[in-house]
Amino acid sequence: MSRLRAVMTIIGALAGTVVLGACGTTAPARSALLEADAAAAAPNPLAVSPLPGTPDASASSQISFLGPSGTRVLAVRVLGSRSGAHAGVLRRYSTGTGESFLPARPFAPGERVTVRARVRIGALTRVASTAFTVARQAPILQKQFPLNPGDPKAVQHYISAPALAPSTVRITTAARPGAAPGLLMLAPYQGRGAAGPMIVDQSGGLVWFHQLAREVTATNLGVQEYEGRPVLVWWQGRVLQLGFGQGENVLYDSSYRQIARVRAGNGYSADLHEVRLTPQGTAWIDAFNPVRMNLASAGGVSGGSLSDSIIQEVDVKSGLVMWEWHALGHIAAGESKNPVPGSSYPWDYAHVNSVDPGPSGDVLLSARNTWALYDVDIRSGNIRWRLGGVRSSFRLGPGAQFFWQHDAEFQPNGLISLFDNGSDPPKEKQSRGVLLAPNAAAHTVALVKALTNPRITLLAESQGNMLSLPGGAWLLGYGRLPNFTEFDSAGNVLLDGTLGREVQNFKTTLAQWSGRPAAPPALAAQPLAGGGMLIAASWNGATDVATWRVLAGASPASLTPVATAARTGFETRITVSAARPYVSVQALDAAGAVIGSSAAIKA
Repeated sequence: MSRLRAVMTIIGALAGTVVLGACGTTAPARSALLEADAAAAAPNPLAVSPLPGTPDASASSQISFLGPSGTRVLAVRVLGSRSGAHAGVLRRYSTGTGESFLPARPFAPGERVTVRARVRIGALTRVASTAFTVARQAPILQKQFPLNPGDPKAVQHYISAPALAPSTVRITTAARPGAAPGLLMLAPYQGRGAAGPMIVDQSGGLVWFHQLAREVTATNLGVQEYEGRPVLVWWQGRVLQLGFGQGENVLYDSSYRQIARVRAGNGYSADLHEVRLTPQGTAWIDAFNPVRMNLASAGGVSGGSLSDSIIQEVDVKSGLVMWEWHALGHIAAGESKNPVPGSSYPWDYAHVNSVDPGPSGDVLLSARNTWALYDVDIRSGNIRWRLGGVRSSFRLGPGAQFFWQHDAEFQPNGLISLFDNGSDPPKEKQSRGVLLAPNAAAHTVALVKALTNPRITLLAESQGNMLSLPGGAWLLGYGRLPNFTEFDSAGNVLLDGTLGREVQNFKTTLAQWSGRPAAPPALAAQPLAGGGMLIAASWNGATDVATWRVLAGASPASLTPVATAARTGFETRITVSAARPYVSVQALDAAGAVIGSSAAIKA
């Protein structure tokens, strides 16, 4: 794959391309885009962000210098065309791969900023530079999507955990031989039931649910690695009708305690589409930023606005922005398949929705609204090649065309996977998971695999993902639709399921996970009409409970075992023949050891 990305350097003729200028101006074709590409091609010895030629940088931008291990910044000169010289401080990345210069005051909207620095890379001292323009921000409409009605019966309720109300999970095709082991990672929202990250087993049984406050949504729940150990990672925040989110990414350990959070830097808010941790302790995330823009040349209003897609690599420990890339200045307006709206909404012309760093100093981006994938050189910010869309670097073979896609990822042997929505407006009859084989020498792309659900027609107008599983299996999450399906390598269904009606779930993942909550088990006791008690026990997130033991007595200090029962799901209900004033429960593992005890409650 590295040879493919190294060979396919695309410069492309841009004659006749519409490029948009700042509000109140109309830039000709050889303007913002060509200037950005030319500046980015300058031989900087390392990546400097905002990248050269960025036309809409934040007024709160830090200047990021990202290079190899041991990179040091010796001196920085930052000059705004209106704001003048900027003092500031240098802060090192925890990775040892560079530093950020944090200006003491913001830049002025619309001004051009030039940066020149001396950097030491190994034994050499070099000069690095960048120049960018500061955006004029557009107002952001804070209106969220209204709650879909859904099905009031498709909500889970528990006696021992009455505060939890997640969507049901119904398995329509039970896991068949060959299904990958693990737990399903979901983050339902909309429809009935509360929003939040959720883990279920492959029978649909709840394992863990982290219920969020009203109007707060989660996406992208998955197991990733941070500092050498598995962690739960997800995004949470508000989903705006503008088509993006405003929030942050959080990391939880196996005891379900927050250990880190990843926020967007430079004055942006983290979007819901991507969070990807690296072994180096960094996170790749995305953000959306509406800026004022003259859209007359694209058929819009002169006083319009445009939502730019922004990618950042963030140092998790320090929160510093190590790298930043803007679609505006690299992806031309003429590549968009999304019509220019009226004056009410900013034009979401690109809508970058996935990020996958490659092994050769590159990162693969998917832009839903251009029907294209982009391989971007990290040091320069240049697009090495495009796959799909109106300026594809490859000729797409039969069945390889995709529309409104999500979740593009590099796979072994030079392949690329993605979720082909095919909809909004519909271009296909069903959403698909596709595996593509680019050929660098022939500049062609062949379709290797296309996965569609044979039981039901599923056409997801938004969201969705395609996850590679062990043994050649694949898991599709249908995003806007509540469905998910696992396929074997031949395309046969191994597992099929659905959340409640009208529930959305941006991505569905599956992973091995072992959790033992820091909080104690929960229980409830109810008297029975004929005497005795019904005990309900649960431990939200515990994965190794095999048995529940009930203790009862006249006081909290005099409890003795009175009943034992095998765990029967998220909540186990046990009947005790004689009522006692106080009860508690103990969680036992498969060896019979006590791994958790509840507080004693009055029955």
